Amino acid sequence: MDFVFSMLHVESWGEFSWVAFGLLGQLLFTGRFLVQWIASERARRSYIPIAFWYFSIGGGVVLLAYALYRRDPVFVLGQATGIFIYARNLYLIHAERHEDEPAASEAEDGGPRVKNEV
Repeated sequence: MDFVFSMLHVESWGEFSWVAFGLLGQLLFTGRFLVQWIASERARRSYIPIAFWYFSIGGGVVLLAYALYRRDPVFVLGQATGIFIYARNLYLIHAERHEDEPAASEAEDGGPRVKNEV
């Protein structure tokens, strides 16, 4: 175990747990690219599925916690900014879907289907 601790630059099981937690965040963050790649291959065009943003936010939150533990201001700033952007994208996606719901139900009832575009 001394070799593993040495490679990871940790001195205790507590620090090892934080590194494992950080690696989990990095796996989530990397997973978003796999999700996007698979979705694009299936669509046969560049496509960003909503799961990409959830993986981004999940990985970003875990990595932000790890960065705070490590007290790394560069890492903290990068992850905090990213989380804001991922959350904003999810908000816009859900707002657009909510906006489309009344139009979809009117279309099912035979009413007009109009989408406001800006």
